[in-house]
Amino acid sequence: MGLLRLKMPPKFQLLALLTFAIAMIFLENQIQKLDESRGKLVSRAQSKVSGLLKRDSSTDFNSLKYVETTEQAIARHEVREIERRHLQETSKDVQQEEDYTVVIYNRVPKTASTSFTNIAYDLCNRNHFHVLHINTSKNNPVMSLQDQVRFVKNVTLWKEMKPAFYHGHVSFLDFSKFGVKKKPVYINVIRDPIERLVSYYYFLRFGDDYRPGLRRRKQGDKKTFDECVAAGGSDCAPEKLWLQIPFFCGHSSECWNIGSKWALEQAKFNLVNEYMLVGVTEELEDFVMMLEAALPRFFKGATELYRTGKKSHLRKTSEKKPPTKESIARLQQSDIWKMENEFYEFALEQFQFVRAHAVREKDGELYLLPQNFFYEKIYPKTT
Repeated sequence: MGLLRLKMPPKFQLLALLTFAIAMIFLENQIQKLDESRGKLVSRAQSKVSGLLKRDSSTDFNSLKYVETTEQAIARHEVREIERRHLQETSKDVQQEEDYTVVIYNRVPKTASTSFTNIAYDLCNRNHFHVLHINTSKNNPVMSLQDQVRFVKNVTLWKEMKPAFYHGHVSFLDFSKFGVKKKPVYINVIRDPIERLVSYYYFLRFGDDYRPGLRRRKQGDKKTFDECVAAGGSDCAPEKLWLQIPFFCGHSSECWNIGSKWALEQAKFNLVNEYMLVGVTEELEDFVMMLEAALPRFFKGATELYRTGKKSHLRKTSEKKPPTKESIARLQQSDIWKMENEFYEFALEQFQFVRAHAVREKDGELYLLPQNFFYEKIYPKTT
């Protein structure tokens, strides 16, 4: 400044001092604004952490026995962010995967299969899937080898029909034998073996209220089931009980060997390892409810439809008379009944086990349990 005083006139010296003073005031003002901005950022960060703590807390701060640390709150927030991003990234892939799902219901005759299938038909438009009936010649549950190959190819490659719900009176078919990587989802329903046989006996003679005008194979035969048992008739013989075991056993010859212990064990194995869910006719509503929870892509709205829909109980066998204790006792003396009943009890126990971990009853109403697992200790942490 001394040099400037020597060279500059007084007027310019005054102007230079004013300029310097204004510059210093401007710099001090900017520094003050920066300090204020930093203070606001810190305040916002503290408010965010406080908000996380309040949001994750189930009681008031003053009544907490302990307070979560900032690190715990941030960890929870990171988990939610990871789950949100994961859902966004995978939702499209999950949707595509569900759209290629195939469900096969190889329905056993006279187990309320029509009542359940009608639910699928009522839901297919709403939930955007296809329903296809597998109609075999003379209702033969065993396919020829070439038909097995055709069926597996159709189910696997017929993309225009996916997602698909196939149903029909066909015994279990193992898709892995044909080199298929993605197997279909199998479901089924079974019934008390004697109750099923009695229903089938009267169905062949009197039909049902689903198609009352259709002439049945034994129409005109007025003999009751009890009279058939007393006379030792073939339509009520213990051999006629052998059906649910082979349906679950499959296409092996031994499956259809009446009274085969190997078939019984194979049917049990398939039920546990190849079927997602097997219900029982006597507890059909529970079966429908669990299917809706497990496969909402197909069965969303199924429970309400079952309870209120017009078709749920549409098919009822006409003129059916319950058998006497004497007829039941006579059938229960056979080894075939003992094996079929063992399989039924096995399926019932498995179903009740699955239900106990999925459903609760309160005030006479059934309700599904909420999700009972979560993820934690996720590494590496997001930045």
